[in-house]
Amino acid sequence: MRVAISWLREHVDLPVDLSTEDLERALVNLGLEVESMVDLRTTVTGSLVVGEVREIEELTGFKKPIRFCRVDVGTANGTGELQEIVCGATNFAPGDRVVVILPGGVLPGGFAIGARKTYGHNSNGMICSVKELGLGDDHAGILVLSPDTAVKPGDDARPVVGLDDVVVELEITPDRGYGLSVRGIARELSHAFGVPFRDPALAPAPGGTERPAYPVEVRDPVGCDRFAARLVRGVDPTAQSPQWMRQRLTVAGIRNISLPVDITNYVMLELGQPMHAFDADRLTGALVVRRAQPGEKLTTLDGVTRVLDPEDMVICDAGQPSPVAGDGDGLPISLAAVMGGQTSEVLADTTDVLFEAAHWQPAMVGRTARRHKLFSEAAKRWERGVDPALPLVALDRAVTLLTTYAGGAASAEILDFSQVSPPSPIALDPELPTRRIGVEYPTARVVALLEEVGCTVVTEPDLLRVVPPTWRPDLTGPADLVEEVVRLDGYERVPSVLPLAPAGRGLTQAQRRVRAVARMLAENGYVETVSFPFVSPELFDALGLPADDTRRRAVRLANPLSDEEPLLRTTLLGPLLGALKRNLGRGARDLALYELGTVFESRPGAGSPPPMGVEHRPSDAEFAAADAVLPHQPRHVAVVLAGEVERTGWWGPGKPAGWADAVEAARNVLAAAGLPDDRVTVRAAQRAPWHPGRCAEVLVDDTVVGYAGELHPATVEALELPRRTSAMELDLDLLPPTPVPSAPRISGFPPALIDVALVVPEEVAAAEVQRALADGAGELLESVRLFDVYASAQLGVGRKSLAYKLTFRAPDRTLTVEEAVAARDAAVAEASSRLGATLRGA
Repeated sequence: MRVAISWLREHVDLPVDLSTEDLERALVNLGLEVESMVDLRTTVTGSLVVGEVREIEELTGFKKPIRFCRVDVGTANGTGELQEIVCGATNFAPGDRVVVILPGGVLPGGFAIGARKTYGHNSNGMICSVKELGLGDDHAGILVLSPDTAVKPGDDARPVVGLDDVVVELEITPDRGYGLSVRGIARELSHAFGVPFRDPALAPAPGGTERPAYPVEVRDPVGCDRFAARLVRGVDPTAQSPQWMRQRLTVAGIRNISLPVDITNYVMLELGQPMHAFDADRLTGALVVRRAQPGEKLTTLDGVTRVLDPEDMVICDAGQPSPVAGDGDGLPISLAAVMGGQTSEVLADTTDVLFEAAHWQPAMVGRTARRHKLFSEAAKRWERGVDPALPLVALDRAVTLLTTYAGGAASAEILDFSQVSPPSPIALDPELPTRRIGVEYPTARVVALLEEVGCTVVTEPDLLRVVPPTWRPDLTGPADLVEEVVRLDGYERVPSVLPLAPAGRGLTQAQRRVRAVARMLAENGYVETVSFPFVSPELFDALGLPADDTRRRAVRLANPLSDEEPLLRTTLLGPLLGALKRNLGRGARDLALYELGTVFESRPGAGSPPPMGVEHRPSDAEFAAADAVLPHQPRHVAVVLAGEVERTGWWGPGKPAGWADAVEAARNVLAAAGLPDDRVTVRAAQRAPWHPGRCAEVLVDDTVVGYAGELHPATVEALELPRRTSAMELDLDLLPPTPVPSAPRISGFPPALIDVALVVPEEVAAAEVQRALADGAGELLESVRLFDVYASAQLGVGRKSLAYKLTFRAPDRTLTVEEAVAARDAAVAEASSRLGATLRGA
């Protein structure tokens, strides 16, 4: 919200000598975040004057329109002669008054203006646009002053365009919708400085009449609980918005369009009430306010044809039949509370204007704006809450402005459909602010501060009954009232006393495990990512999950940040592969990413959580009931690899990442978690989204804790990833507690090294053979390691050779050859009896 201080002064008596520092401090103390505060008097230096265009010569032979202009700048140039300026804008004509900066001046951003020769002519200065003056973002043409502006050529242009003012830009939080208006900010400043406030919403306005200004049928009073309208006929379609209005809209960052539309925007900024102007002559029937029907479409003012959702509220013209809805439902002509439609917009020849001011359900507007990606100024206010008492005042203000500057006759009939519920009273313990904040707030002080906010307070024994004002829909409970008391009394009175931290017991075992895993992955070259836990329904198809896979049963958010990603993730791989794709798209080729985070497993039929207030700590039973409804949230770890794990260079070829690296990452994670290798089993498996022939399931003590391998080619193609992309995902919550490590036995005697090659069926896992060798060799076996896998026609179809390096060592002696061979034979015998292995070459 950008607003000039001069506009605020019309409604609040700010101190005459108020500095920008004091103003900023006051706004911050009120809880309003100041984004910027600009003294416009310092943004442009040099001669900035009013000029009158006298002659225009169109220059030809260039790729874009170029005009050689002679402009009367009075005596500002020292000679009184016409100023020669080359300009590329075409939205002005001889006789128009414009803003000119002469040579030697400097525009915002350090843009110095000088005299130069361009396009074959001398150009002495610049005719300025709104953007060049730093007043807004409109750069479509230069700034043309209104004909009724009382200025003459050569006058200082700063006060004319508002460059003699201070502009403050505020970031309004979602609970402070009233701050998106001059009315709301002025009221807040009156609290800060203790000065009178003149509420523009208290201006007398005529009420609704028995006969409506235009026939309207509101079919959904939940989505729209108030709808007001008034008609103005016979306005001058050529009338321009007055300069002061255009200037204020420009400072606020809103583009000037036409007088009726500018008025609706101006009233929205002044009062906080979004409005819409219809061309009454383009309406053919009564207006119908209803929910959209599935499949209905509407072309909004931005030229985009939008497919409507059944939750969207629309305003329809009953005289135009809808191809989807029933008879009498009408054709949608406006996406209610968000943006109007092209078929009813005010045009250059509009003479009859129907103003509409309504009150819409905030949650509905917020979801509609996000669904259609239409974050208009109106939607921004509606989703934060708008005062339902404003429509008639806003209508009267708009009608008065239109008839004043464009003539016409306002209809005596006024439509006012209203089913607004009054604010509910809040019971407040007068001692609650003192108990919560630690500052003494007498009851009289609490009452005075709440009344200053606009609340109606009824004092009862040991209780205050507080009715919030209509412009504060955020005040719904005692905690909100306590916050208002503290805010207006001053945050600086709240002592900054840190509570004493209780003695800690260090990190939990789960926390130590997570840190150990993260540290290990980072040390092995993986880069951590932190992704949003939101996914789209289409992700499950891209991952190739079967229809009955439990990972498809995702939790759907009631109010998602994006309608394209309304689900909570059930696997880390979706967002992690999205991060991989983004980095690949930015030129990275060799990537190893990991993420540690929770996934969300739904609990179908769990019901709704019990209501829990903030007046006391919930009981253990209430916590347990709430936890039973929440989705199960185990902590997972996942990695993805693409490209090379060992770079190609002058030293030779590199090593591409593959399924074996993903499996090794799983083993390393379990080792970092403190689990010994003899409790880990890796065996072939099939599970989406992995390649069925290159997927391994990872087990700890015969419990499957995750999967690793190469991604399925269909998944790789659907997500546009490189071939052979590999991934791993483990459920850390399934891992057993870390055992107490025992000190290894260290022997000073030499080892006996023996290699064995065993031939086994192709489907036998190498880990199973390794476990059989270890079990058969006994205590003399120090280590066993697979170092070769071999298959050939000589071994037979469906068979393979696995070669292991066995290390034997005794703690108290040097092993004899006979002892080592006996241990080797025992190991081979166990593998033979358990898995049918035969000694290769025997």
